[in-house]
Amino acid sequence: MKILVFNAGSSSQKSALYEIDKAPSDTHPEALWSGSADWSKKQETTEIKISAHGQSKTYEISGDSRQEAIKQMLATLWSGQTKVIESLADVAVVGHRVVHGGAEYDHSVRITPEVKAHIHRLIEFAPLHNGANLAGIEAIEQIKSDIPQIASFDTSFHSHIPQEVAAYPGPYAWFEQGIRRYGFHGISHQYCTQQAGQILGQDPASFKLINCHLGNGSSLAAIKNGRSVDTTMGFTPLEGLMMGTRSGTIDPSILVYLMREKGYDADKIDQLLNKESGLKGISGLSGDVRTISKAAEEGNKQAQLALEMFIYRLRYFIGAMAASLNGVDVLAFTAGIGENASDIRAKVCAGLGYLRVKIDHEKNVGSPIDQEISTPDSAVRVLVIHTEEDWQIACECWQIMQTA
Repeated sequence: MKILVFNAGSSSQKSALYEIDKAPSDTHPEALWSGSADWSKKQETTEIKISAHGQSKTYEISGDSRQEAIKQMLATLWSGQTKVIESLADVAVVGHRVVHGGAEYDHSVRITPEVKAHIHRLIEFAPLHNGANLAGIEAIEQIKSDIPQIASFDTSFHSHIPQEVAAYPGPYAWFEQGIRRYGFHGISHQYCTQQAGQILGQDPASFKLINCHLGNGSSLAAIKNGRSVDTTMGFTPLEGLMMGTRSGTIDPSILVYLMREKGYDADKIDQLLNKESGLKGISGLSGDVRTISKAAEEGNKQAQLALEMFIYRLRYFIGAMAASLNGVDVLAFTAGIGENASDIRAKVCAGLGYLRVKIDHEKNVGSPIDQEISTPDSAVRVLVIHTEEDWQIACECWQIMQTA
């Protein structure tokens, strides 16, 4: 069964084609083909990257139409040097990462007109992502309208967090109106939960896990019995950790002050908190940890402060997740920063002595992937996991198609 996966971001679209002939196992195959379209690098231009047959190519197309770029990217599946299928008819199902599913969906579902309408209604909650997710769904419909499509929601993994965790301490009417904590990065947190079990040789239901998804967007999840019981993101992906360009949690009165005293409107506040804050806002340089780390080594004080704040807040929220779990057995780091920034892992773990966390520094700096980096006498087992959201979506699609 060939499964095409779409993973849409606000300014990019990533895709991968997998072939699954039997129930997915502990190890998974490389994608037959992968592609990405990026609108962020040059105005009025889309950068297309394609990989297949062990080769990669990159080229640009004019314009910034998402659907047109998707169509051109998909055409490389069945034409040119990257051809791996005859046509889209060879694909059994298309799976989509959908950022916001609300409280209604606690699992992946086949896309129907009703599901599309629901995704559309939630654009107001996730304006940068749900609209992009719909564009991918509709691009497939325009090429081949009868191909089955599946929605995997980033919020689903957190859909069972207790009400006392989900509700905000405002008027109860907020909760009734859907203003509550949903959590995000659920597909990654779910994959890492299962992968942690594989690395440790244990059932994920047998340990308490804090999973740290650290990228340009970052969140933690407290996982017990294999299910999320708490997470740092909330009503939107803005809550929680300091991130690449997002502020994370701040005193809401700051926003009232900026509106009253400085004349800020909603659009300016949204731009400030989501695009001009976090590591970028403090460093004044970038939201990329690699750029900031280099500047910090060269003596840039703001870059140094940005890293110190990020590490402090990461430790802070690890403590909060440990409190939610009433202890922790496993701590996992994943995504771009979590997988690659060994210095950040080391500094975070150095501040978790109260949890009796100890890491092997040689293992930590050795580019570990899907490995344990804690010492034998550490009370908490520390893992580095390469997250595979696309593969998790492909597996969800395979399962659903077995009952179709």
